[in-house]
Amino acid sequence: MKGVLRWTITRNGMDAIRTKEWKMFIVLKDMVDETAYKVFTLVHLALYFVVIFIMVQGGVLANSVLYYVIDIFLIGHTIIHYGFRNNPNNGFASKFSKVIIYSLGILAIIHICLLLLTR
Repeated sequence: MKGVLRWTITRNGMDAIRTKEWKMFIVLKDMVDETAYKVFTLVHLALYFVVIFIMVQGGVLANSVLYYVIDIFLIGHTIIHYGFRNNPNNGFASKFSKVIIYSLGILAIIHICLLLLTR
C-alpha cells in the first residue's frame, strides 16, 4: 500500500506540472507561466525531498506521523480538486488525471483507517 501511495503521489505531481495546476493557485496564477512553472516545480521537488528524507532517515515515530500527515493532505487535496472541477483553469479533465487524483484520496482514506485499526 505504501509503495502504491508513493508512486501515485509522484505521478500526481508530474501530472500537476503537465496540466499547469499553478493557474489555480492565488499566488501563482498571475505570474508569467515560466516563472510559475519554476516555483511550482521547485516547491514539489522540495516536498518530495523532505518526504523521502523522513522515510529513509526518520525513525518509526517520524514515519508514523508522516503517513498521517500525507493521508490527511491527500484527502484534503482530493476534496479541493473536486471543488475546483469546474474551474476554467483546471487542466485535470482527462480520465487518467481524475483516476490519479481520486484514487489518491480513496487510498489515503483506506490507509488512514488501516493505520487507526492497527494501533
